[in-house]
Formats: sequence, structure tokens, C-alpha cells
Amino acid sequence: RWQKVLYERQPFPDNYVDQRFLEELRKNVHARQYRYQAVLFQSGAVVQQLCSVCVFVLTWWYMDAGMLSPQGLFGAALVSSLLGYVLFDAVDGGAGRWASGRTRWADLKSTLVFAAFTYGFSPVLKTLTESISTDTIYAMSALMLLGHLIFFDYGANAAIVSSTLSLNMAIFASVCLASRLPRSLHAFVMVTFAMQIFALWPMLQKKLKARTPRCYVGVTVLFALAALAGLATVSSVGAVLFASLLLAISCLCPYCLIRLQLLKDNIHGPWDEAEIKEDLSRFLM
Repeated sequence: RWQKVLYERQPFPDNYVDQRFLEELRKNVHARQYRYQAVLFQSGAVVQQLCSVCVFVLTWWYMDAGMLSPQGLFGAALVSSLLGYVLFDAVDGGAGRWASGRTRWADLKSTLVFAAFTYGFSPVLKTLTESISTDTIYAMSALMLLGHLIFFDYGANAAIVSSTLSLNMAIFASVCLASRLPRSLHAFVMVTFAMQIFALWPMLQKKLKARTPRCYVGVTVLFALAALAGLATVSSVGAVLFASLLLAISCLCPYCLIRLQLLKDNIHGPWDEAEIKEDLSRFLM
């Protein structure tokens, strides 16, 4: 009788297999079964980040057009940051702060140092790209914001994910756009707002998503509606296209993902490469 071994001589050719070979066939062993509600919930991270980029660009457009003063933006951003700071601790009752060992005084010092350095270097930021054409600045900013969306940490365990690179690209885009604003105060407020919406806002999102899923869904919907309302004041066509994009990402893409799972046909069997699960480190001593 044929045996699946190589250390004995058998009256069969090397490529011979008997009818038992396919008995070990398994299909889609590691395939995951997704639920539409779960995928729809996870797509909220992509929707929120798209809305963050949209709000940032709209804010810059309003400031460049003179429809929004830097003092008004700074005041609104300060109030929203204080509310978000209180909400960040209130969601888990301060457990996260206690685990990290970081005090409120340390947070205040970091904020003051960042604001002081940004305000002091705002004239440099304003004149940093004077020798570069405006069209090039816009192209660089669009490319950096696109890279920010690509490398952002949406919760997936992938090699392309890099939170540091994503944040740096967003800040670089904010510096480029801030250099085209009228005054140094505008540049300071714009860079500060970029840090709030690209660094602090995602931290609050993750905390809400982990602790209060219903509140997270409500915040996502309200944030998307606010971004659409702001975009509608600039371009109605752009608002319609952006709404279509958000609906496609949040509703159509999860449906396509679940439908495509039915077409998977990954096979596993005795032809797979052997996996050595025993600890062989003792042979390396």
C-alpha cells in the first residue's frame, strides 16, 4: 500500500498519489465571515478621516477668502479642544490617564510649549515657501493630504499603516497651505488647527469607538453632516460628489466586501508546505 513518505522505497513513481490524497482537502479554512453591521461600523473611521480633511480644506478656504478671522477660528478651536479634553477623560472615568501616569499639568505644559513655538516660528512658516509657485503648493498639499489618508491608522494590521508618517504629511500640507494666507497670525492658527483635527481628534475618536460605540456612530454622522453643509456653501456639485463618496464607502463597499467573500475558494491540504510548530531553539545552542 502506498505511503506518503520519502524515506522508504515503494513500487510507485515519485509523483504517484492514491485516492486518499483528496480526502484531506479543505476549503476556506481561514476565511472570515463578516456581518454587514460590523463592517458598516468599522467604515466610520474612513468616513471621519475624509471629513476631517474636508473640514480642514474648507477652513483654509474660508480664511484665505477673508470669510473667517483667525481670532474666531482660534476661539472656536480652543473651546472645542477643552470640551474634547473633558470628554476624553469622562468616557473612561480617567482610567486611561491613570494607566499612562500623565498629569493634567503635563498636558498643559505641552500645549503651552507647542503654542509658543508655533507662534514664534509663524513668520518663518509664512515666508517659508515664498519662492515656490502657488500651483506647486496646491499640488504638494493635495498629494500630502492624499498620503495622509492612505497611511492613516484605520485599525487594520497592515505594513502600509504608519501613524507618524500620516501625521507628518498632514502637518506638511497645513504648513504649505498656511504659507499662502495673508498674515503670520493666520499661519499660526492654521497650523494649530491642523494639529487639533489631525492629531487630537483621532485620539478622541478611538476612545469613543472603544468605550461608547453608539456615541461614536452619532458623532460620525454629525461630523459628516457638518462637513457636507460646509462644502455645500462653497460648491453644491462638490457636496453631492462628496456625499456620494461617503455613501459608497460606508454602505456600498461593505456590501461588496461581504458579497465577495462568497467567491473565495482557497484550498488547503497535504500539498501545503509543512509548518514546524515545535520549538527547535535547543538545536541552536
